Amino acid sequence: MNVSISSRLKHAWNAFFNKDPTNYYRNIGSGYSYRPDRPRLTRGNEQSIVTSVYNRIALDTAAIDLMHIRLDENERFLETITSGLNNCLTLEANIDQTARAFMQDIVMSMLDEGSVAIIPVDTTFDPEITGSYDILTMRTGKILEWYPQHIKVRVYNERTGQKEDITVPKSIAAIIENPLYAVINEPNSTMQRLIRKLNLLDFIDEQSSSGKLDLIIQLPYVIKSEARRQQAENRRKDIERQLTGSKYGIAYTDGTEHITQLNRPVENNLMSQIEYLTSMLYSQLGITQGVLDGTADDKTMLNYYNRTIEPIISAIADEMKRKFLTKTARSQKQSIAFFRDPFKLVPVSEIAEIADKFTRNEIMSSNEIRQIIGMKPSDDPKADELRNKNLNASAEETAETPSEPSEDEDLS
Repeated sequence: MNVSISSRLKHAWNAFFNKDPTNYYRNIGSGYSYRPDRPRLTRGNEQSIVTSVYNRIALDTAAIDLMHIRLDENERFLETITSGLNNCLTLEANIDQTARAFMQDIVMSMLDEGSVAIIPVDTTFDPEITGSYDILTMRTGKILEWYPQHIKVRVYNERTGQKEDITVPKSIAAIIENPLYAVINEPNSTMQRLIRKLNLLDFIDEQSSSGKLDLIIQLPYVIKSEARRQQAENRRKDIERQLTGSKYGIAYTDGTEHITQLNRPVENNLMSQIEYLTSMLYSQLGITQGVLDGTADDKTMLNYYNRTIEPIISAIADEMKRKFLTKTARSQKQSIAFFRDPFKLVPVSEIAEIADKFTRNEIMSSNEIRQIIGMKPSDDPKADELRNKNLNASAEETAETPSEPSEDEDLS
C-alpha cells in the first residue's frame, strides 16, 4: 500500500527524536546492570562443571514443543487450541521470556533446587474463586516454604522489578519435582558427591597457585629459649623482606642455614574419584560424553531422550494438565501434550529415503515433507494429498477430477 508524503510526516516515529526529555520515561522503576529475573544457581553449582550438564538437559527439553491441544474420541491429537495458555507455551510466557526461554528456566531451576513452581501471574479471572480462567502470563518461582494447602514462593514481579515472596494455593500453581531427584538433589546423591569433590579440587588448585613459597628454614642453632625464638622470627622476616623487595625475587642465606620447599605436587586419588563419579553420574542420567560434545549417534541420542528428557517433559506436561485444566476442560478433550521433531537428528543423506517411504505409505503429504526440509509448500493441490504418487489414480478419483476439454470439443 502506497503511503503519501503527508501521511508519513504526520504518523512517522523515531526512537530518538519523538521524545519529551522532561516527561518521557520519568518513572519506569529501578534499573540493574544485569537481568534481575535470570535464574541464579545455588549451592555452588555455578562454580562446577555440572552446570554444563544442567544446561544441556534444559536446552534439549526446551527444544520440544509443548502445546494446549484438543483430542478426539480415541485420545489422538486433533487440533491446537487458541488460548492464552497456548500462547504462553508456544510464543511468550511473560514480557521478559519467550516460551522456549521459559521452558529452559523451568528445567534449570528444577534441576538446581529439586522442585520449582510455575505461577500464573496474569489471568482473566481470579483463580481462587473460579476455575474457568485463562492464563495470560506465567513465571517460575522458587519454593521457600511448604504448607498443607499452600506454598510460599519467590517470584519476580515485572511491575516493580523486584523478586517478591508470595503465598499461593497449591491448586493453582504447577509444582514440578525433579524426576531425577534421587540422583541429582539428594544430599548424598551421585551429583552432590561429585560437586563436593569438584569444589575440593578447586580449593586445592587455588592453594597450590596462591603464590606462597611454603619454605622451611633450618637454622644452625636450637630454638628453645625466647631469645632464640625471637632471633628466628627476625630471620624469617628478613628473608621475606628480601624476596618481596627484590625485582626478581632473590634472597641470600647463611652457609649454615638449610631451606626446604614444600609446595611440590602432592599425589592423591582425588582426580580418579572425580572420574569415577562422573562416569557413574552419566550412566545414571543416561548421558554420554558424545551427547555433550555432539558426536553421539542416533541410538545414543534416542536412549538419552527416552531416559533423561522424556521423564522431565512428561512431569511438566502432566502437572500443567492437572493444575491448569479443570475437570470440565479435560472432559471436553482438552489436554497439554509435547511433540518432538524426529527429523532433527536425521542426516541429509537419509532424508530422501525417509520422504519416499512416508509419502508412498500415505503417512505424510509432499508439502509436509517440503516443510521439514525447509522448502516452501507447493501450490499444486496434489502436493497436499495423502496418496501414493507411484500408483495410478483409481477410476473413482479420475472421475472426480474434471478433465480438460479436447480440441474437437473446443472447435464445436
